[in-house]
Amino acid sequence: MNDYTPPKVWTWNKENGGAFASINRPIAGPTHDKELPVGKHPLQLYSLATPNGVKVTIMLEELLALGHKGAEYDAWLIRINDGDQFGSGFVEVNPNSKIPALMDRSGPKPIRVFESGSILVHLAEKFGEFLPTEQPARAETLSWLFWQMGSAPYLGGGFGHFYAYAPEKIEYAIDRFAMETKRQMDVLDRRLAVSEYLGGDDYTIADIAVWPWYGGLAKGRMYNDAGEFLSVQDYKHVQRWANAIDARPAVQRGRMVNRAFGEPAMQLHERHDASDFDTNTQDKLAAE
Repeated sequence: MNDYTPPKVWTWNKENGGAFASINRPIAGPTHDKELPVGKHPLQLYSLATPNGVKVTIMLEELLALGHKGAEYDAWLIRINDGDQFGSGFVEVNPNSKIPALMDRSGPKPIRVFESGSILVHLAEKFGEFLPTEQPARAETLSWLFWQMGSAPYLGGGFGHFYAYAPEKIEYAIDRFAMETKRQMDVLDRRLAVSEYLGGDDYTIADIAVWPWYGGLAKGRMYNDAGEFLSVQDYKHVQRWANAIDARPAVQRGRMVNRAFGEPAMQLHERHDASDFDTNTQDKLAAE
């Protein structure tokens, strides 16, 4: 039994947050001066291959696969465990100090875009892809996109944190967020039982946003053994959808960009050219 009693006024007097204690703090703003690098392409991405970061690299790789040369991008690695997101340059792009962050330098004035959903909408509208222009498909796509924005914190900050990262296992917290995560998987399963993709017949930014989180969970890639714990194999329609997206070449490339963990062959720390996938993954660099 936890006998903690909250004080009348909370104060920050110790690190808290388990695996992420060193980067958690109750204030915003930069902790150090550091300019961001700028590459040769019109789009400059500053990110890490977390589920939120992967959304954007998948989107960019999908746009390039369709022949949109203007979607060429430089992807710079932001190591959040090292506090790179608190550098002054990054905070200028995203005052919330979260990845991903994008600078669109294709026009006369640079445009900063932060929050993954906002970046997906920006790119979809810029290139006219993956976001329907006709109703009701447009509304359905945006509804599922924003469903992800509201739901994933319960999966990541709720279930994932207390199941995998918290310094102690708290039954109440794990039960509460496991129940909510399974409810969300059921929401998706029911939708995908009647629709090939979340927005309808076509693959859209809704799928690109939801798949890294819930597809990753369905594929057993999240929080160690969480897939078994949550019986993700029972969500047959989510499994069908997750496997279909997982097989897309652009998705496979997008998962590699800004990846700094896992198999070296799957890690492309920075991406500046399509040839980097063949020459600059960590296994290739180590061999050199």
